[in-house]
Amino acid sequence: MGLVRSMINLSYFLVFLSSFCLEFGHSTDTITALNFIKDSETIVSNGGRFLLGFFSPPNSTYRYVGIWYAGDSTTRAIWVANRNKPLKTTSGILTISEDGNLAVLDGEKTILWSSYVTSSASNMSARLLDTGNLVLQENTTGLFTWESFQHPSDSWFADMKLGTNATTGKNVRLTSWKSPSDPAVGTFSFGTYSFNLPEMYIWNGSSPYFRSGPWNGMIFIGSPTKKARYAHKVLPEQDKDGSSYFAFDFSNGSAQGHVVLNAEGNLLETSFNGTDWVDTFIALMSECDVYGKCGEFGNCNPKNKPICSCLEGFEPKNIEEWSREDWTSGCVRRTPLQCMRINTGGQEGKKDGFSKVKMMQTPSLANWSSVYLVEDECRYGCLEDCSCLGYAYVTGIGCMVWTRDLIDLRKVPGGGVDLYVRLAYSDLDKKEEVKVIVIVTVIIGIVFMAVCTLFLCRWRAKRKEGRHQGFQCEENLVDNMNQDKLQELPIFSLEELASATNNFHPSNKLGQGGFGPVYKGKLLHGQEIAVKRLARNSGQGLEEFKNEVIVISKLQHRNLVRLFGGCVEGEEKLLVYEYMPNKSLDTFLFDSIKQELLDWKKRFHIIEGIGRGLLYLHRDSRLKIIHRDLKASNILLDEELNPKISDFGMARIFGGNEDQANTKRVVGTYGYMSPEYAMEGRFSEKSDVFSFGVLLLEIVSGRKNTHFYHDEGSVSLLGLAWKMWNIDNLAALVDPKISGSGFEKEILRCIHVGLLCVQEFAKDRPTIPIVISMLRSEIVDLPYPRQPGFAINQIITDNEFYYPNQKVCSINNVTVSMVHGR
Repeated sequence: MGLVRSMINLSYFLVFLSSFCLEFGHSTDTITALNFIKDSETIVSNGGRFLLGFFSPPNSTYRYVGIWYAGDSTTRAIWVANRNKPLKTTSGILTISEDGNLAVLDGEKTILWSSYVTSSASNMSARLLDTGNLVLQENTTGLFTWESFQHPSDSWFADMKLGTNATTGKNVRLTSWKSPSDPAVGTFSFGTYSFNLPEMYIWNGSSPYFRSGPWNGMIFIGSPTKKARYAHKVLPEQDKDGSSYFAFDFSNGSAQGHVVLNAEGNLLETSFNGTDWVDTFIALMSECDVYGKCGEFGNCNPKNKPICSCLEGFEPKNIEEWSREDWTSGCVRRTPLQCMRINTGGQEGKKDGFSKVKMMQTPSLANWSSVYLVEDECRYGCLEDCSCLGYAYVTGIGCMVWTRDLIDLRKVPGGGVDLYVRLAYSDLDKKEEVKVIVIVTVIIGIVFMAVCTLFLCRWRAKRKEGRHQGFQCEENLVDNMNQDKLQELPIFSLEELASATNNFHPSNKLGQGGFGPVYKGKLLHGQEIAVKRLARNSGQGLEEFKNEVIVISKLQHRNLVRLFGGCVEGEEKLLVYEYMPNKSLDTFLFDSIKQELLDWKKRFHIIEGIGRGLLYLHRDSRLKIIHRDLKASNILLDEELNPKISDFGMARIFGGNEDQANTKRVVGTYGYMSPEYAMEGRFSEKSDVFSFGVLLLEIVSGRKNTHFYHDEGSVSLLGLAWKMWNIDNLAALVDPKISGSGFEKEILRCIHVGLLCVQEFAKDRPTIPIVISMLRSEIVDLPYPRQPGFAINQIITDNEFYYPNQKVCSINNVTVSMVHGR
């Protein structure tokens, strides 16, 4: 009898517990036809991050079905089902309807909203995933037939992709709410647009309202330079069917945050700090961010008053409207272009030219040209094409030209690009010609005075007894470098090096770098040498000179270029190296004719040699050295094509217990710098590993990483390699000149190792000893690589833009040195 009473009591308890659960919500993340939810009930995602249920917006009594973050007491919805058909009472339910769709029903069982998927499956259920994605799936196959990520509201968050499906043509976009209290579809939308280059747009109805500027492989170039905390990121992705997307992500998977398109048409990046939502990025910060604010050929600068002005060579189209601060009519040319005059039967005059406008958002509707590979070709091609109205040459993209009237021009503080606008000759700034004449005259005078001073100094110097023939360092050089290092090197006199190089004759010039020009020379006993001569106007070169002497004076390895000695006399500073008759790797690798000389055996020999050189720098020398500027142009080749690492001007010496360091002066080369170094100034031996991985992929493919592979849907060589890995088609990456060589397995292994080296996070990359073991097949099973670091992470702190104090580029237009202010 006692047992029966206990069972009855247990039954009552279970009934009470089930009633409690129905009253206060479902413990499951799934909805079925039998397990539906009513108003006041919720379901929670498996990891507890998101809730799905009924809510009312601020200042509204209408009820909607939506998704919001768990722990957010404001129930700020990031997705809404019945946006345009709210419930007026609390009698609604969310269930699986008879036709297998997810549906919102009112108290009369009328369908207010449905997923509207045509499906023959009767056994359907809906699940709220821990990504915030609400999916409708077939229970037997697990196949998703509908998902909220493909039908977003106003919010873009982790793992959601915005873009166009190549198969269906569907463009996934955000749509704003009508007002903060009305989730109905508003007038604004946000998504991707690819006229020729991928960009992000906000539309007001069907009209552009804001654009990000094109993606250059790292950033949207219309965005101001921002302080980076390496926390949030926007990156391009591509599915196997060729569909291109942009995805938004958080490095910290537990973070609550997303991008929202508000009812006013502004795009905000917002994060939940535990008590409130904080906006960490705002797209439209001024009137100039509005698309086409100043009309065609009008330039918008928020710091000016008025904010709009016409480009040089243009004038307002409607002066009366401009006086009322209505600038949308834009500007017109003062003088027709030379091409226009010829085509209309006018008199032929002097050729058109270009006006340079700095730090600009590129105009919309740019054409990308794969024909012009360098800036000079881009300029010449535009000048010869009568329809070309302007051009820009952008790292990571290449040559951009415009054949339509230029619109949506604005100044980008701390960012942007140099834009070249085509003008008639008469409208070009003649001050430049006057400046050239004045400068040339002044230079001639200075050279004459310098020659006189030089002879005077030499005459005085020869009178001094016991004149030291070695290094005569200037005071600033002595103060900033270890004098002992100088004395350990063989000494050359300036006269000796001038004689060896035929007085530094231009015909002996081998190249030009941030340090200065490099000349070929021959000493009296027949030894061929390469002489680096510090350019007097190169502040960067002086730093490189000091650093190179300190670093390389103690290094000796067959895969490192050998330093023979140096010379410092007066203002002349020179370093003397062994001469490499085959110059640098890039002259072979990226030349269609010389590529034929590099079969796979030679390429693998070069890869192994570079690896051995790095192993010596990182592990085997008495000093642990991080190179920081490893690239194809810094790999020199001797007469037998043996590789030698050169240019240690940017190298850093590490102490015995030092694994990584930070710097505010980021130096290196776009395309070869690791993400953590480029964004945070944090470098280690894994930074060199990243650069080595880029070199590996370049050697195997015969392509430059920094080129924009538009025809293949990738923003860089790393992006292309990652795409080929995902579709299991690595063979398509291999240079045709070495494919079919019988070494396919070894070649594909090198690509695999290269992808492991360029993984986004340093902790995932192997060390150089492991890389060499992988290349030699001493490690048989290679791990799967993670995504390469070809995306940039960016955020604004306290809504402040960051303007660097200094940006110094070497005169070879490749290596960049960025000084970050405090």
